[in-house]
Amino acid sequence: MSYGHRLLSSLDPLAVAAGADIPDAVTIDGVVLSRSDLLGAATSVAERVARAERVAVLARPTPATVLAVIGCLIAGVTVVPVPPDSGPAELDHMLADSGAQAWLGEAPEGTSLPVVPVRLHARSWHTYPEPDPGAPAFVLYTSGTTGAPKGVVLSRRALAAGLDALADAWSWTAADVLVHGLPLFHVHGLILGLLGPLRVGSPLVHTGRPTPANYAATPGTMYFGVPTVWTRIAEDPAAAKELAAARLLISGSAPLPVPVFERLAELTGHRPVERYGMSETMITLSARADGERRPGWVGIPVHGVETRLRDETGQPVPHDGSGIGGLQVRGPMLFDGYYGRPEATAECWTEDGWFRTGDVAAIDADGFHRIVGRESVDLIKSGGYRIGAGEVETSLLGHPAVAEVAVVGLADPDLGQRIVAFVVPRGVAPAEKELIDHVAGELSVHKRPREIRFVNSLPRNAMGKVQKTQLG
Repeated sequence: MSYGHRLLSSLDPLAVAAGADIPDAVTIDGVVLSRSDLLGAATSVAERVARAERVAVLARPTPATVLAVIGCLIAGVTVVPVPPDSGPAELDHMLADSGAQAWLGEAPEGTSLPVVPVRLHARSWHTYPEPDPGAPAFVLYTSGTTGAPKGVVLSRRALAAGLDALADAWSWTAADVLVHGLPLFHVHGLILGLLGPLRVGSPLVHTGRPTPANYAATPGTMYFGVPTVWTRIAEDPAAAKELAAARLLISGSAPLPVPVFERLAELTGHRPVERYGMSETMITLSARADGERRPGWVGIPVHGVETRLRDETGQPVPHDGSGIGGLQVRGPMLFDGYYGRPEATAECWTEDGWFRTGDVAAIDADGFHRIVGRESVDLIKSGGYRIGAGEVETSLLGHPAVAEVAVVGLADPDLGQRIVAFVVPRGVAPAEKELIDHVAGELSVHKRPREIRFVNSLPRNAMGKVQKTQLG
């Protein structure tokens, strides 16, 4: 049984062979597909692409995208998911860099690549042999915040290890129903949000857009969202209360503000599950369904993962909950490298085999992790102190007049870097001194912002992450 077929089964790999079905395995864009529909239609796709090595998929939230991805997994063809809103330069880069040989399904106008159609009602029951577990399943492109997007190669083995670790952490079973409206071209929406339920055997309902109204109108036991989604739900009490019957509310892709965590808990009765990962690692840290869920912290390593902290000289950082250092991880769900970039791949690994995430974190004595932010933009060196932007942001978000905030370190001739907070006010903007004093009263005085800049909005990418390189 191929991995694509295995994804469509429950945890019992004989379920498909025995004829077991799920009538509503995937609901997306108004179309309901049973497990049998998925298997037959995706195998038909596999027959049309089986001789290819890599194909591009314009990853709109549609049945065609679902069938394209599963068909490639069945055939052992590598998928290059392409964001539908990619600009011409970004699109050209991803296609040229990946060597994609064709578009599978929908294609953008003016493409020079051949287009292979995906037919929703075609069926095939051909059986394909299982490809090598180490074969690449995806080349996922990074957001490109520090240069041209790089292609992250994820193997079939890594997908299986990552999804099974999350099934364990979240007690995820075929009895669950997953609801989300996330994009299908990143780890969160595509691998966790589509392949996860297919592997576990739980139905998926994709809401199109992740609005409070859409989530409230869709019954489920698990809901995925990025912090922007949860913030909007927390601001809509009627919608939030409709999620009270769920089992888990899961947040990821960026830190969930503590006030949003607490408001969700108040309105829904659920303390959200936070988790941490990136394209290169999938999910390596998470709060557990049967464990503690602590606001501002992203939990403990999932099954098979090890973590450690190192300072700027490579020395260990104590796991005391306050010391911060560069987070390094290793585990079976990590990527195989950046496609065609051996030098970039080598740079992110230590000599003893740990992946440098580029994030700054703290770990407490119980193994709970708190992500402070990116080393490149969130580790601020001011007046001889090392300050995490995340803790300053958390303090500011606790002020009732602050709706959103991003804290950065800008060059300063005296301090080296000065702490500057870009604040989206909630209603009338408060006095700058009021916010500075608020932070100084909660944290050490040296962590207070030296400047507050009020803005109407913060620059974000498609996953809702603030693009701090655009602030300054």
